[in-house]
Amino acid sequence: MLAVVLSLAAAACFAVSALFVNAVSGRIGPLQLSRWQIGLSFLMTGAMTLALGGWRTIDPEKTFWLVGSSAAGIMFASLTFVATIQITGPRISALLFTTASPFALALGYLFRGETVNGTQGFGALVIVAGIVLAVLGPKGNEGARVERPLWIGVGLGLLTSLGQATGSLLARPAMLEGADPVAAIAVRTGAATLFFLALLVVPKLRPTTIPDPLSLRKIGFAAFSGMAVGMSFLMAALANGNVGIVTTLSSTMPILILPMIWVLYGRRPRPLAWIGAALAVAGTALISLST
Repeated sequence: MLAVVLSLAAAACFAVSALFVNAVSGRIGPLQLSRWQIGLSFLMTGAMTLALGGWRTIDPEKTFWLVGSSAAGIMFASLTFVATIQITGPRISALLFTTASPFALALGYLFRGETVNGTQGFGALVIVAGIVLAVLGPKGNEGARVERPLWIGVGLGLLTSLGQATGSLLARPAMLEGADPVAAIAVRTGAATLFFLALLVVPKLRPTTIPDPLSLRKIGFAAFSGMAVGMSFLMAALANGNVGIVTTLSSTMPILILPMIWVLYGRRPRPLAWIGAALAVAGTALISLST
């Protein structure tokens, strides 16, 4: 029961984080937003790791894998994550990010020799069906902050999921060798923070303004709810429950974000939005529970 509550709490935190990102994404570019969000996430997770003593579980070999994981899953994926939310809005972007499960299956099959059974393949198709319903069905005001063709946002969302799946694959050796989960997050966000700070030496990539105090607070809440609290809930759930069930319940973000959008923005989700979200979660369940 505890794992169920923690998993759903993690999904709710991820949804809240996405809404905070959406709230500031129209005023701050993807690079600057990622720099602030990841930097604040590193400060939070680094402090937690220091307090809990998790740094003792990190050695040079684990650091190598975690930095590689950061390159794909954070340095690259965080930029496309923000751009996806800007173009598609929080609802469709949440659905697109469920494709990380099918990408993880494909990468495991191609590079680790892992098998893919029929149930998992069907689950991937169900996820795709849910996304197609949401993207091609009737849409109202999705809360997009940047006017771009929808297909660009969909492509960026798929790239985000591919980056996250690649990051998970690269982090697996370190986790199997006993790296503390929170310490692993701190290493990944720390490496990404150094990367985004290094980009400041390029004149064209330097921000011309500093985010206003309200935007900084929203970025801080996004980092706190997503990385610090959400990931902590998820790690605690994995430690107390079945991996397949935890993965499924923590992926209910596309459903949980719908009533949040309704309450916060007064945009009532259409029936196909609920159906598409339910299909995406069901597909994730088929993949996770049959692993």
